Amino acid sequence: MSQGVPMVELEGVAKRFSRRAFVQSRSFALHDISLTVERGEVVGILGESGSGKSTVANIITRLTAYDSGSYRFEGRDMKRLSRAESFEFKSKVQIVFQDPYGSLNPRATVQDSLLEALVLHQRGLSRQQRLAQAARLFEEVGLGSQSSARYPHAFSGGQRQRIAIARALAVQPELLVCDEPLSSLDVSIQAQILELFVRLIRDRHLTIIFISHDVSVMRLLCDRVYVMNQGRIVESGRTSDVLEHPKDDYTARLLEAVY
Repeated sequence: MSQGVPMVELEGVAKRFSRRAFVQSRSFALHDISLTVERGEVVGILGESGSGKSTVANIITRLTAYDSGSYRFEGRDMKRLSRAESFEFKSKVQIVFQDPYGSLNPRATVQDSLLEALVLHQRGLSRQQRLAQAARLFEEVGLGSQSSARYPHAFSGGQRQRIAIARALAVQPELLVCDEPLSSLDVSIQAQILELFVRLIRDRHLTIIFISHDVSVMRLLCDRVYVMNQGRIVESGRTSDVLEHPKDDYTARLLEAVY
């Protein structure tokens, strides 16, 4: 990565979905999305449901194509990657979804899910090294390695989210995109997973894009924040500045709903 080049840079990105793509009878579009993420930052994308946050996450992780604008990762144009570069990108960028059960293979033990990621993206490891790495990851996210032979349905929602986080970390990503990873969990479990993210950020010096509708989560985790409404970024800046001195009426209304 060249010195001074952002890890992630979206410039004027737009995406339109037809009405047929949604149950509701309206179209949805992203308009002129421009954002940057520097290495080592935790950047939040804040907004209500339907604001376009998850679509931005899917564009950054290349799960969704965009119609216009540009997306560069470590200075590389994402529309010009070779097949080898595209595979390398999958190791560098991982996503943790809102629904941990939906992202885990119900027919594979949780250990096998981690080993699969290691086989694909860390091919130089022996089987014993992969098993040892999987055990370390389970311990790091707060799960005993003795539970690794069980299937996803045997775990609680919070435990499954820990497994999903471990699997994402298994490939040693440079960027972790977290798309509402707390919203499907009970409030008490949310606090535990939030504590896990705080520890991972501190210990691993991760670069993270954290997507949430929760202002308190943004305040706790994020260095900078982008606020989205109806497919547009309406405000951005240092988290403390945006949340303490909002300039946009929408941001102010979000904060009023909290206090």
